[in-house]
Amino acid sequence: MITVLRRGGADVTVASVETQVGVDACHGIKMVADTLLSDITDSVFDLIVLPGGLPGGETLKNCKPLENMVKKQDSDGRLNAAICCAPALALGTWGLLEGKKATGYPVFMEKLAATCATAVESRVQIDGRIVTSRGPGTTIEFSITLIEQLYGKEKVDELLSILLVRPNPGEEFTFTELNQTNWSFEDTPQILVPITEESEEIEAIALVDILRRAKANVVIAAIGDSLEVVGSRQAKLVADVLLDEVAEKSFDLIVLPGGLNGAPRFASCEKLVNMLKKQAEANKPYGGICASPAYVFEPNGLLKGKKATTHPRVSDKLSDQSHIEHRVVVDGNVITSRAPGTAMEFSLAIVEKFYGREKALQLAKATLV
Repeated sequence: MITVLRRGGADVTVASVETQVGVDACHGIKMVADTLLSDITDSVFDLIVLPGGLPGGETLKNCKPLENMVKKQDSDGRLNAAICCAPALALGTWGLLEGKKATGYPVFMEKLAATCATAVESRVQIDGRIVTSRGPGTTIEFSITLIEQLYGKEKVDELLSILLVRPNPGEEFTFTELNQTNWSFEDTPQILVPITEESEEIEAIALVDILRRAKANVVIAAIGDSLEVVGSRQAKLVADVLLDEVAEKSFDLIVLPGGLNGAPRFASCEKLVNMLKKQAEANKPYGGICASPAYVFEPNGLLKGKKATTHPRVSDKLSDQSHIEHRVVVDGNVITSRAPGTAMEFSLAIVEKFYGREKALQLAKATLV
């Protein structure tokens, strides 16, 4: 939500309801907020939007200053929005959904109805000045709807061409595979996700979130000398380790998020490029999304003899452009994808390669992809 709204031109303030700006989100993902909510309770916003997740949704519900802000937002006729468990736990509990159509995560639909809302199974639902949505797999659609509410359809069309949002949301995900190869691991897949300044946040978080839900051991490694990394849309992420600390370790998969400015930073990191080359020499899987296949893999010979895809803006950098329109491409041990809007499919394809189609479809269903 943060990055899509910022891409749309909104001035987004990420506020922590805790006593510190550092926030431990679901699945071990660590973020740093811009401010404490307690410091901005008198500020006026055009939109207040609540993410989901447990126990985060309960924490939001129990935050009285947030409740007061959202209720005032509603009485003043300004936009409120919530996703996943937050429509039922927060907006519903606060009495803002009475008589309104609303949606939420499937297991919270009864609780939603108990708040006197009309619970519907739409992926995104608008009723008056309240917008609700269902879960991780509907987040980009939800965010695009908020952009339309704030800016209109023209801005939405502009974003859709950049994000490459799924044309058939909710349908079973697919990917293109050539030279089918078994991706093996012992006990648990060991996966490295490097991040750097200006990495694309949606892609990085989708990878970590989905792969950790699948019970893979995912290590987020920051390039440089700081664990805190500021992404392409100024979202602040905190890595688990520095890349230097794991450069000599072995991984079953190394997979890169993109970012038109972040990917060149990966390319200039000799240590990371060497790790990728060793991965290729050992016939072990590696992957990249968005600009990373074009900026990192292509110039270092990591796509030699391989079909691949990348972001449309840099697809001319691939020597073999036969598959650039495909959303996710697996060629042997190499997996590539296109943009933030393909990140969930990309991540689920990795799950399928390690765990099989059934496990991937279970996760797709659980995340509302």
